Amino acid sequence: MKLIPENQPALVVEDVVKRFNVVSDSWWRRVFRAQSVSNGQNEETASGTGQAPVLRAKRGKEIITAVDHVSFAVQRREIFGVLGPNGSGKSTLIRLLSTLLLPDEGQITVFGFDVEKDEMQVKRLINRVSVDAAFFKKLSPRENLLYGARLYGVPGRVADQKAREILERLGLRPSSYNSPMEDMSRGMQQKVAIARAFLSQPILLLLDEPTTGLDPRSKLEVQSFVNELRDTHDATILITTHDMNEADALCDQIAILDEGKVVALDTPTGLKQLVNRNGRAPTLEDVFMELTGKELVKQEDDLSDFEPEKVLA
Repeated sequence: MKLIPENQPALVVEDVVKRFNVVSDSWWRRVFRAQSVSNGQNEETASGTGQAPVLRAKRGKEIITAVDHVSFAVQRREIFGVLGPNGSGKSTLIRLLSTLLLPDEGQITVFGFDVEKDEMQVKRLINRVSVDAAFFKKLSPRENLLYGARLYGVPGRVADQKAREILERLGLRPSSYNSPMEDMSRGMQQKVAIARAFLSQPILLLLDEPTTGLDPRSKLEVQSFVNELRDTHDATILITTHDMNEADALCDQIAILDEGKVVALDTPTGLKQLVNRNGRAPTLEDVFMELTGKELVKQEDDLSDFEPEKVLA
């Protein structure tokens, strides 16, 4: 794999669009259009009609634009936050960044690697924690973590030692390390998910509501560990959250999404200067309400924007 230049941005998202419930063109039309575009024709000419391709919805469905021309850049060693109400496109964006979905338009690069053209190189640089992470529930945290580590080429003995250190750092009881996952609370399972992501020492870590379901002390432990990962392991972190205090404490920059669009992008301090509270110091929650007109969702069952990950039996 090519060396990563020191001055290369960690993540660049350029005019990215993702739609759902769109009828796909036949494979030969997609190949013809891709070849025509690569030969210098524009999208309208390549379609063979002189017009932009017309999008058609699947029968009985409505086309949903989950990510609508989103652009931003994340610099190396930065903690970048994405805030937004349910259905705003946060989790869809995370899936696009992690190569689980492909953009319909636009481009995403991770340290200069394109998520479509250089998928395997990107996967070696990233890891992801989902709000509803999947596990082999009959197996223990140790067995799940060793299995995940082997997929990234981490030797078993090294992975076992690292896993114990990380879980202890996150406040998981040693007695739980060899107990079945199905006997653990959702908060404890989330700590194991975070440990699994840290095991491969990614240089870009994608955290999709990582502290959902955790008690206040566990949240602080995770937040402290996120800062430690950035400061001591040269990691860049993108985090989605509904916790405004968490975003304010952790993030260097924050993008606020609403209905798939970026409605604001700035530092926490810069965002708070956008609203006036008649002498009272504004909070990020004030900014959120002002820009989206929607209440924050704080329920523990707030899952992905569209369909949750399947949990393995």
